[in-house]
This record gives sequence, structure tokens and C-alpha cells, in this order.
Amino acid sequence: MKIVIIGGSGLIGRKLSALLEQAGHAVFAASPSAGVNSVTGEGLAPALAGAEVVVDVTNSPSFEDEAVMHFFRTSTANLLAASAEAGVRHFVALSVVGAERVPDSGYFRAKVAQEALIERGGVPFTILRATQFFEFLKSIAQAGAGDGTVRLPSAPLQPIAAADVAAALADVACQAPLNGTCEVAGPASFPLDALVRRVLRAGGDPREVVTDPDAPYFGTRLAADSLIAGSQARTGKTSLEAWLAAAPDAR
Repeated sequence: MKIVIIGGSGLIGRKLSALLEQAGHAVFAASPSAGVNSVTGEGLAPALAGAEVVVDVTNSPSFEDEAVMHFFRTSTANLLAASAEAGVRHFVALSVVGAERVPDSGYFRAKVAQEALIERGGVPFTILRATQFFEFLKSIAQAGAGDGTVRLPSAPLQPIAAADVAAALADVACQAPLNGTCEVAGPASFPLDALVRRVLRAGGDPREVVTDPDAPYFGTRLAADSLIAGSQARTGKTSLEAWLAAAPDAR
């Protein structure tokens, strides 16, 4: 079947495209570089013509509160309208575990708004919520960096490899719509400070990670359950040890 991946040139999009093509599907990896822009609507109609499934793995280029909200609201509205017009039978979107539990973060508020649009958008859907990616841990460290140290709370994180997220999306895309949400998470949870400390050491980064319960995580304070998946979540197979041991270009 024809599956269109919106955000197909990104980290998840590239991995998802490869998996779906290997499974024999006709895949179009849509992105601005391919003439498809979900924010302006450019190229959406021809890209979605004949598509049975659309998978949205786009992300905002800015995490500033107003910019990220504008991105997800505008992009999602355009995608839903184009999907309805094309007769798409399944709209799949990648979201974030715990977004509704951290309302002080503009990014997470925008993801909640995106989910709400999809739920009332009139196109059969599945929302896959994923925990934070191993691949983004260095960005998390950078967000908490200052004065030669990295300040982070010890709230638990359940990180997952991007490859495992792509595998879960590939599975979801080929199933019937849930018209609801499901979750995928890494195989183990770690205190955020200890996790980033380990990743930095493995990469030869000498910065000290300081445990600070008041340190914000992208604008919000974390509780013990903020970013942890529920008991029914799918579980990725890649451990932290395996991910750290992989060649840099495979991470």
C-alpha cells in the first residue's frame, strides 16, 4: 500500500521509510526538500493522492512557546484536511509520553494541542506516544548546561532508541486505526542526571553533571511519573549499553 511519511527526511522518518520499503510498501518520504511543506500546505495534495496511510513524524524547528504551538497547530490542521480530501484510511502521529503531565512546557502543550486536533479531525487515527530518544540525550544535556557544568534533576527517564520508535511506528501503520493512543518506551528507566552523566562520559565529555531537583527540563519541573510510560506500553529492544556500544553512525 502507499504510505506517505510527513517528515520523511528526519531521524525517525528515514528509519521508518527503510522499514516500510523493506516490507514491500510504496513509500513517499515527504519533506520541504521533496516539495512538500505541511505548514504552508505546499505539495500536500499531490503527495497524498492515492495514499492509504499517512504518518506524521514532523517536529518544530523552534521550541519557543509561540512558534512551536503555531507549527503543530498549523501543520496538523493542514495534514488532516489534506488526508480527509485524499480519503486516507489511517493517520498515524508520533507524540510524547507524558505530554499532558508537564503543562508548564510550551513544547509539551503544543503536542497536547496536536493530539486534540487529531482526535477530532475526522480521519481514522492512531497516536503513538514515545519516551525520549537516546539520540536526544546530548541535547538534553546542552539545555541544562552552564558555567562548565550540566544541571539536571534526578526524575526518572525511560529512554528509547530511535530505531525502536521507527519499528513501533511501522507496526502501527500497518494495523487498523485505534482511534486512540498507545505508548512505546525503552526497556529500562534511569534517573535523568545519572543517565546523562553516563552518556557524556561515554562520549568523552568532561563536564560535571550536577544533581539539582529544581533544574528545569525544557521549561518545566519533572515529577517522578512525568515522563514514564504506563504498564501497557510497548517496549523497545535496544538497551542503553547496546546503544552506547554501537558505532556513532548507527546511533
